[in-house]
Amino acid sequence: MLAGVGLGAAAFWMALWVQSLGPPPLGERLAWSTVVVDRDSRILRPYATPDGRWRLPATADAVDPRFFDLLLAYEDRRFHDHAGVDPAALLRAAWQFGTTGRVVSGGSTLTMQVARLLEPRSERSVAAKLRQMVRAVQIERSLTKDQVLALYLGFAPYGGNLEGIRAASLAWFGKEPRRLTLGEAALLVALPQAPEARRPDRAPDVARRARDRVLDRMAAAGVVEPGEIDRAKAEPVPTARRPMPMTAPHAADRMVSYNPEKNIHRMTLEAPLQVVLEALAKDRATALGPDLSVAVLAVEHATGEVLARVGSADWTDARRAGQVDMTLAVRSPGSTLKPFVFALGFEDGFIHPETLLDDRPTRYGAYAPENFDLTFQGTVTARRALQLSLNVPAVQVLEKVGPSRFTARLAQAGGRLVLPPGEAPGLAMGLGGTGITLADLVGLYAGLARLGTTVPLTERLDDTTAANPPLRLVEPVAAWYVGNVLLGAPPPENAAGGRIAFKTGTSYGYRDAWAVGFDGRRTIGVWVGRPDGAPVPGLIGRATAAPILFDAFARLGRPLVPLPPAPRGALFASTGKLPLPLQRFRPGALPSQGAEPPLRIVFPPNGARLELAGEAGEPAALAVKIAGGSGPVTVMVDGLPRAVLRDRRSTTVRPEGPGFVRLTVTDARGATDSVLVRLQ
Repeated sequence: MLAGVGLGAAAFWMALWVQSLGPPPLGERLAWSTVVVDRDSRILRPYATPDGRWRLPATADAVDPRFFDLLLAYEDRRFHDHAGVDPAALLRAAWQFGTTGRVVSGGSTLTMQVARLLEPRSERSVAAKLRQMVRAVQIERSLTKDQVLALYLGFAPYGGNLEGIRAASLAWFGKEPRRLTLGEAALLVALPQAPEARRPDRAPDVARRARDRVLDRMAAAGVVEPGEIDRAKAEPVPTARRPMPMTAPHAADRMVSYNPEKNIHRMTLEAPLQVVLEALAKDRATALGPDLSVAVLAVEHATGEVLARVGSADWTDARRAGQVDMTLAVRSPGSTLKPFVFALGFEDGFIHPETLLDDRPTRYGAYAPENFDLTFQGTVTARRALQLSLNVPAVQVLEKVGPSRFTARLAQAGGRLVLPPGEAPGLAMGLGGTGITLADLVGLYAGLARLGTTVPLTERLDDTTAANPPLRLVEPVAAWYVGNVLLGAPPPENAAGGRIAFKTGTSYGYRDAWAVGFDGRRTIGVWVGRPDGAPVPGLIGRATAAPILFDAFARLGRPLVPLPPAPRGALFASTGKLPLPLQRFRPGALPSQGAEPPLRIVFPPNGARLELAGEAGEPAALAVKIAGGSGPVTVMVDGLPRAVLRDRRSTTVRPEGPGFVRLTVTDARGATDSVLVRLQ
């Protein structure tokens, strides 16, 4: 009777004690390291917790399966069968202690170890062990076995400030835990038992013996072949910690700054490509000199997703200002804006790639543009002028397009040109007399590759801006003309031409060297220079940046994709077979000469939206009315001649379909007028 009363009282007090413990800790209050990963969840850069610990989350499917074979065989063979406490293991441990007088094996389960990790206590007593057992049972009632394993994988100590298998695998072996060898897995099983005493960097012999005991346990269980055990024991034990990954540091820092409270940030970057391009930038910068840096940006046309962003040659190099992201720095673009000048000329219909232009000394007031080599080529086609990056023809076309309109069009497409305060857009902009970032420039070139539309560049996989409609840059035919022209640009020395469309640029004073190019899928931009803006004699885009660009495309690891086919409306003709007004561009020709009124389109007005209706089965007709001009007037739709007016001043044309349509008229003296309308 008294025994029963005593047992009842003990059970009552035990129940009260268990109740006083409260709910079990499940790790929800412990801080995890912030981790930035790529599009395939490969780690780019982790950040330590506020208390300086590396505690990276890990799941069972991200760890080599043999690690669990070793862990359960060594620590908790009945893990999947018990409810948090293994009575058989406790009895075995007590018997061994009673017969030998020392601890031969512990009776703690993995769940009890998790309880100790989540609720650490310094004392080692019966009460502390009972507390672990109670907590283990509570944890098992609250979590699944996989969740318990995930907590062990995330919180197990591995020496110093390393917690969790992922941090340990990166620090001791420089790899993710899914790629562990048998010997490495055995070492990571052994370390949490005595993380400080067995630290490989301080006691490699102790760590080796502990690892070998785990392997011996596996050999005794017959789970692994003896030959594999021998090979695992022959593996060297690391004697120093490796640095944590530092891939894409500029992009990672910016990603974390968007949402500092978030633990896992997923980026659009491709880690293998990022690593390759970082190595390329560092190697080339080292060869160029101690003060020069290199920035590289690679994007995918269709989505605007950034595949790699190398902000500097070396993030740790203070002399190169390595922590400054040069992909976002405003620099002079040199000649890299010329393709957009010609694109607007093609769109307006006053030049074609085979139109002849004069490369000769020309003065615009006090401004007299010169070519880079201080020579002139005479009469050249627009194709040749752009491929050779001739300055005078580019300025002639820009004068016709209009610097203000040129600036507004690029800004409309997401390419912001930066001018000094109070400065108005001028003709020098076409030669680099403005500022732009590498990111904006790459976005504009990607717009050419997309046949005339741009999308915002994004590095976040969850970025909702990807759903925004594309922005208009130029019409598809004009964009295709530019891509086709740049595909024939002379490649750098020892490089194969005709594979990527590219353009180089050199800023005034040899401060910046650029090269931007695209194939049918990706656009890559390269900048080379000093971050402080100091001049570098001999720094030329074609000789310095272009080889890096071609090497970057070669390191993509995939075949280059051809450019898209010509869109409807593209005109294929030699110079002599072009319509007369397109055969030769005469800069400075005024719309009115003599007593005749200027040529202009009276209807439709520029920017009009028109609803058209045609006969059944026929395209809708668009009325065009003009005034002024001299001699026969040619009417063109999207750059293609559709009618010649001699005595009449009105006609009808039939566009291909709804959408934006460019109407251009040209008279016998070369005067032109152009409007853009939207048909619906």
